[in-house]
Order: sequence, then C-alpha cells, then structure tokens
Amino acid sequence: MTVATEKNKKPYFGLTGGWLTFWVTVACATDMSLFGYDQGVFSGVVISQNFLEVHDLVGPTKTKALSTVTAIYDVGCFIGAIVAFTIGERLGRKKAIMLGTTIMAVGTILQASSFSLAQMFVGRVILGIGNGINTATAPIWQTETSQLKWRGKLVILEMQMNIAGFCLVNWINYGFSYVGGPVAWRFPLAFQFIFLFVLWFTTPWLPESPRQVLHNIWLLAHEREEEAMEVLSCLEAKPVDDPFIIAQRDEIDYSVRYERENAVRWRDLWKLRKQENDTKTLRRLLLGAGSQFMQQFGGINIMSYYLPTVLINSVGLPEEIARLLAACNAVSYFFFAGLAVLLVERMGRRGLMILSTASQFVCFLVITILLRFSEIGGAAGQRYASASVAFFFLYYGAFGIGMLGVPWLYPTEINSLPMRTKGAALATATDWITNFAIVEVTPIGIQSIGWKFWIVWTVTNAAFLPILYFFYPETANRSLEDMDAYYRTNPPLFVTTDPDAISRKRPQKYIEREDQTIERSAANKGLKLRSSGKVTHVEQIGEEETKN
Repeated sequence: MTVATEKNKKPYFGLTGGWLTFWVTVACATDMSLFGYDQGVFSGVVISQNFLEVHDLVGPTKTKALSTVTAIYDVGCFIGAIVAFTIGERLGRKKAIMLGTTIMAVGTILQASSFSLAQMFVGRVILGIGNGINTATAPIWQTETSQLKWRGKLVILEMQMNIAGFCLVNWINYGFSYVGGPVAWRFPLAFQFIFLFVLWFTTPWLPESPRQVLHNIWLLAHEREEEAMEVLSCLEAKPVDDPFIIAQRDEIDYSVRYERENAVRWRDLWKLRKQENDTKTLRRLLLGAGSQFMQQFGGINIMSYYLPTVLINSVGLPEEIARLLAACNAVSYFFFAGLAVLLVERMGRRGLMILSTASQFVCFLVITILLRFSEIGGAAGQRYASASVAFFFLYYGAFGIGMLGVPWLYPTEINSLPMRTKGAALATATDWITNFAIVEVTPIGIQSIGWKFWIVWTVTNAAFLPILYFFYPETANRSLEDMDAYYRTNPPLFVTTDPDAISRKRPQKYIEREDQTIERSAANKGLKLRSSGKVTHVEQIGEEETKN
C-alpha cells in the first residue's frame, strides 16, 4: 500500500506545464526583485542622520569611509559570483540559490542590527556574497526550465521585477526619511527578509534543471535519468514517453557528450591554435561577459547610485526636488522595463541591445551638449541644465528596454551546456567588478572635470554599436541545443556574413533537425506522427503496418 502510494504521488504538488513554470518564475523573479531592492536601499541609509551618528560617519573627513562602505557591497557580489563559478555546478541551481539566500539572511541581520562601522562592513560583504551567488544562478535556472517560446520573456520579466524592487525601496526610503531615528534606516534593511522568506518557501519543492551538468550529465546520469525525464515531462506537460520529451532528452544528451569529448581545458582557452573540433568555448564566454561589460560601461550605475547627486551637482536642482525626481524616475524606469518583455522575442536579443545602446548614445550626447552650454551661467544656462533632466529620464527608458535585461539573459543562452554555469557566473562577476569601478570613479569624475565627464559615456556607447552589430549572433527563438549546433559548424567571427546567425526567426535547419529527432524517437517507440495543421498527433502503429 505504501509503495503504491509513493509511486502514484505526483511531483511538484501535481503542477505541470505553465503552472510549474509560473512558480519557478515566482522564485527567480523574487530573487531579482531582492537584487534591485539591495541596489537601492543603501542610498537612503547613508543619508540618515542617525545612521551616520551611530557609525561615526559625520563630517567631511568621513566621506571616504562612507563611500567605501557603500561600494564594498559590489566586491561581495563579485566574490559571490566567483563562488557560483567554482561550486555552482556541484550544488545545482536550487541548492545554490538556497545557499545564497541563507548567506543574504546573515548579512541582513548584521546590517539591520549594526552598531559599529566594522559590523556594517562585514554585513555588506556577506550580503553581497549571497546576492552574487543568486544573481549568477537564477537566470540560468529560469532559462533551463522554460519552454522556448517563454524563455526570453520570462528572464526579461525578472529584470523588470528587479526594477520593481528598486522602485519599491526608493519610495520606502523617501517615506521613512520623514520618520527619522534608527527606524529610518533599520526598517528598510530588515525589510529584505520579506523576499528571503518567499525564496525559502518556494525554491525547495521546485524542479532542478534537467540540463544541470557536472562532469558527467547531472540529472541525465544513468542512475538519475528517470528524474530528468520526469522534470522534462512536468515542464512540458507531456507524458514521459512522449516523442518530444525523448527527443529533448536525446538532444541534451548529445550536446553534453559532444562538448565533453571536445572540451578545452581552462589553461588552453587562451591558446590561439585552431583545433579540429573546437566548440568556440572562449568566444562564447567572452560574448556573454562582454554583454555585461557593455551594460556597465553604458553608464547605468552613474544614474542608479548617484542620480540625486548628479541632479544637484551637475544640473543645479535643490536637494528635495532631486530626491523626488529620483523616486519618480524609478516608476518610469519600471514602465520601460516592462516594454522589454513585449519586445524581446519580436526584436530579438541582438536587435534590442543595438537599439538600446544607440538610444543611450543619443541621450549622453545631448546631455553632454546641454551641460556644456549650461556653464554660460545666468537664466540661459539654467534653462540648458533643466532641459538635460528630460534626457536623464530618457536614458533610463533607453536602458530599460534593452541593456537592462538582455545582458543577464544572453550569457545563459550563448554558452554551451557544460559551460553555462561558468559562463553566467563569469558574466555576473564582470558586471559586479565593473560596477564597483564605476561607482568609485563617478563622484571624482563629476567633481574634477564637470561636463566633460559625460563625453566618456557618449564615446563608450558609440564604440559598443559596431561590436554588437558584427560580433553578436541572435539567440532568440533558438533552443539551447540550437546554439550548440551552431557553434559546432565553426562559424565565422563576423556574424553578419551568415543570415541564419542574425535572423530573429528560428532557422529552418534547426526545425527540420528537431522534427527528424522526434520522428526517430517515435519510430523507436513503435509510434507514428500524424500532422493536422499545427498539431502533431501520436498514434500506435498497427501490427500489419509494423511488419511492412
């Protein structure tokens, strides 16, 4: 009786298909909302008078310490991404997120209960380590458990939720600024536990990625093949013996075996000699990490960390107006991030990155010109400065529709199956270390060279456009196995020479290959496929038909 009950027990509370994907998305979106909340929470904390007094940070001589305690969080995130890089495959997606969430809880407790600068430093680093692990893992988990038609939209939706967290904390900070005392900064820090509780209660019962790999095939290892087939079956809402599920299993199996047989050791990645079965591992790693590098040097964290400072020092607005505009801007930022969900499949990853970067270039160019003319002084100069505010808002819109989310999605799609965890972790580490560098130099740059500081970001965005156009292949409307098949053909470095590489639609050759795989799986199971419009029906082959 007990054995029968266990056997008939449905996994994941009986959820399959869209509902199961929904709950994976809830967990991943919560993780990214917490990421956005963390990025914004300290901007309100460091201007709380009680916080400054408790941590002995009052006075101009303490500016450097205050700057360092803010930026040290990014160093912790970088360390966390490296941790995900080294042990992420061994743990699996779920356990990595649970580990990161627990580490973040420790950091949150240390920060919210802090009574010394040393405690706050430690809390910031620990919180960053946990967030670095989570942000390197959640996009991969979402990517590997999503159906092709939903994959891009869901990962971009997570980045919109990142902005939702950022927006929420901006208004919490703005509201609690009128309260004063210790609650003005301790409550916003402690509020992070709302997100942590959601992650603790959802992640453990959700499915592990069927593509998770560790030397041999993680879930597709012989002794765990049934578990992998069960995950694929539940995610696609199809029977375990359905030809589509079997074909998916076979494609993953083949891709991983091919990559392992032709794998390149880490120390050999930097050797330029051509190998017969080279799967372009280094090129794919650099493309993924490069997207995060371009995201950061596109200038976003000048705005995210220092928008009120920029509006006060560069534009000349009063402090109260600058704070209010920063909070209002977070709302418009959230709206533009939502547009990316609608555009990411229609325009493709490559198209959105190019559009977003080109728009950022225009915004910085106009900001540079307007701030240059604002230095003439008087009423005319103030009008030029005030006009630049509109382009700061437009910059957020330009960033939100493309470079906000795609650089988090792209590394999970471009890298090979065995390298996906390492590739995403490397990209995340690149994001955090460049983030730290920009946060450190921005106040110095604005103070030292004034309007000329904005020329730097105008030039970087202009330089990124040809890189995106010539070197970045499209990954939209491709299965993860399609990208492995593409790189097995030894494609040229310039993707514009191959129409299939830049097409937003899935190339016909991949569709035909998948159909052939499904047909072979059906034939091996004694089934046949009958097409009726867009629906493929599976029927049992009759005895006479089998003999023939």
